[in-house]
Amino acid sequence: MSRPVAAEPKPGKKLSLTLLLMALVTLVFLLTTTILLIGSYQSKKKSLIETTLNLNYANAARMSKTVDSLFRSMRSSLLFSANQIANLKDVSPESIDAYLDLTRNSSNYFNSIILVNANGTVLNNSPAELGIVGRQITSLQVKEALRQKKTYLSSPYIASSTGRMLFFMSEPLYNKDGHYLGQLGGTVYLEDYNILNMIFGNNVIDESGSYFYIVSAEGHLLYHPQTGRLNEDVSANEVVRNLKAGLSGRMEAVNTKEISMLAGYSAVPSNGWGVVVVSPAHNIQEQLMVHLSKIVAYTIIPFVVLLFCVFVLAHRLAKPFVVLADLVHRIGKEKIELPELKPHWNREVDLLTTAVVLAWKDIQEHTDQLTQDAMTDLLTGLTNRRSLDISISQSIAARVPFSVIVLDVDKFKFVNDSYGHLAGDEVLRQVAGILEESIRPGDICARYGGEEFVLLLPRTKPEHAYTVAERIRKTLEATEVPLPMKVTSSQGIAHYPTHGRTREELLGRADEALYTAKQSGRNRTVIYSE
Repeated sequence: MSRPVAAEPKPGKKLSLTLLLMALVTLVFLLTTTILLIGSYQSKKKSLIETTLNLNYANAARMSKTVDSLFRSMRSSLLFSANQIANLKDVSPESIDAYLDLTRNSSNYFNSIILVNANGTVLNNSPAELGIVGRQITSLQVKEALRQKKTYLSSPYIASSTGRMLFFMSEPLYNKDGHYLGQLGGTVYLEDYNILNMIFGNNVIDESGSYFYIVSAEGHLLYHPQTGRLNEDVSANEVVRNLKAGLSGRMEAVNTKEISMLAGYSAVPSNGWGVVVVSPAHNIQEQLMVHLSKIVAYTIIPFVVLLFCVFVLAHRLAKPFVVLADLVHRIGKEKIELPELKPHWNREVDLLTTAVVLAWKDIQEHTDQLTQDAMTDLLTGLTNRRSLDISISQSIAARVPFSVIVLDVDKFKFVNDSYGHLAGDEVLRQVAGILEESIRPGDICARYGGEEFVLLLPRTKPEHAYTVAERIRKTLEATEVPLPMKVTSSQGIAHYPTHGRTREELLGRADEALYTAKQSGRNRTVIYSE
């Protein structure tokens, strides 16, 4: 009886060494990239949130100081007028009317000004169209000011006669004998033409969704991009609650519309108001996605190159095994000579691992260097043109007045042509050092290109910028340089918003002033004038 013959096992599908190594490298790359992306995502997210919160808080603090300064100026103007009127003798009502008109029109602080005696009768008013002279005052706010007989500031309220929101500010009048004469008061309509509305009334939501709003001490909206929400009670907002408590700071919060926002807020000491600058939190997510896309874009090309190298390497690694298999196959069938087999495996794996590590480090260093180069001038170490343009645009968007000084080293081409570019570079570095030593914390100094420098001076009037520019010019002229000549500069000054309302317009005006300085003989400073 014959025994059954066992069937030969069918050869299964084998995984090639080339495919295995490529799959392994791909897995390592994906894991490394995933870890890198997660780490970068978390780090960048934290950095963006901190940056946005700090920027919003800084803007809110600057606006808060503006409001506080305005109110102090308004109070000072009203107090001065009250003291002047209280000490006048035998002056006609027409003269006082003219004085009130002058006070109101010269500053745009108040929409109307009234002079009320101690009994509540209106003695004078400006503008004359009010027509309330001789009438008994009915406003509860004015009555309260008369009752208190001292400096008074009302909360914003809706006028019963006009239906518009306003607030009332007044100063008492006392004669030399200390006898109470009445109150000199001014009204400010929040939606009418006045200094407050000029600064804060044109509030808009920028393209990133960021905006600011101002709330009263009671938590009601006074200025907001959506004018239909004015006087809305937003005291339930956590940020507004902090402002009502007199606090300033920054935080992530959900607004009354259930939208997550990054808020910077600052209380106004003089009136209890609060300024809030907010940015939608979803903007951070959009920026993060752009950031991650860039990382992937930077790594995909090196990965493709690496994968090709692995394919070539794996093919070469597999080749000795093919040769060995061929040798084994031919053993016993023909006479063969065993070739010399050299060790190769461990070394190749080590090279592959080193290549991945080096590729990753190179990407990181390249990304860091790109970020640094994008914001800094390599020769002088100053802020570069791109970063300065961003700072100017941010100041304009926040409506913060500022001055720019455009400085150009006189006859710099002569320095380069006569003494060489190395000497020219040293001069530029010395100029940069003088500029950095001459500015305040918060000012920005940038190399704008070639021998041209630009200074951004926040909240600086043209005449004050002129003083700074002259100090820089004289310091530079007196500074010893490694050349047998004096180095001087010409400077042009322009002011926002006096001389321009866009970055291009403002820098253009400053360049015109610089051109005038050069045409006038160089080594001088010129403020732009039409």
